[in-house]
Amino acid sequence: MKYYVTIGQEEFEIEVRSETEILLDGKPISVDFQSMADQPVYSLLLGNESYEAYVGEGENGLQVLLRGQQYDVEVEDERQRRLRQASEVPGSPGGEFQLKAPMPGLIVAVPVAEGDAVTRGQNLVILESMKMQNELRSPRDGVVQRVRAQAGERVEQNQVLIILG
Repeated sequence: MKYYVTIGQEEFEIEVRSETEILLDGKPISVDFQSMADQPVYSLLLGNESYEAYVGEGENGLQVLLRGQQYDVEVEDERQRRLRQASEVPGSPGGEFQLKAPMPGLIVAVPVAEGDAVTRGQNLVILESMKMQNELRSPRDGVVQRVRAQAGERVEQNQVLIILG
């Protein structure tokens, strides 16, 4: 499984290959990551370095206290990234927006109809993929111009589901 980790302005790609090895931006590194006595404190052996870190919930992700320095960390897995990218609006906010399926799956519900006014963050489609239901939300305010998906329909990745104006 791949994860995308953002710390400040830097982004890292981490692929978990096994319990003892990851790829960090494509480079293999041996790891050992253990929780300390069911506390939010972790022991981390990374390559030949040993670290102890406190990990807690932050406002927009995780807060990690490592060697006296606090870091705000955002973590996305591949699925979360595809869902976010599918809901981002390219170009101008006033133009047409096509909501596309971020992955193949089954349409569970389409709670909007043509002509409906929608607000940013409103649920447009529920897509089931890999036994998980994913809510595809509107990236902006607009009006549903076209609905191209129905409940019970199988869709392919990048298939247009909804068009907003």
